[in-house]
Amino acid sequence: MRPVVSIVMATVNASYANPVTPDELARRIVDPESARTHDCAAFAFFSDVAPHLQRGFIEQMGVDPEKARLVAGAYSIKAGYKLALAA
Repeated sequence: MRPVVSIVMATVNASYANPVTPDELARRIVDPESARTHDCAAFAFFSDVAPHLQRGFIEQMGVDPEKARLVAGAYSIKAGYKLALAA
């Protein structure tokens, strides 16, 4: 696993009993349904991971950055504060 991906996964999985894989996380951060269902791994990515690591993960995992920004925006509204990647 690449260093950025490893750091992101350690941060995202640290607080939860059901760890996700990098591929699962990559799918969740671009899926608007994750915001509707309050997916804790996706929220941890947008709120607990440093912005430069978020961008690195998105790039390394081949995630569509615009879709991730839209999902981050949905989480930002729910959280009541601006998240770094929020559109």
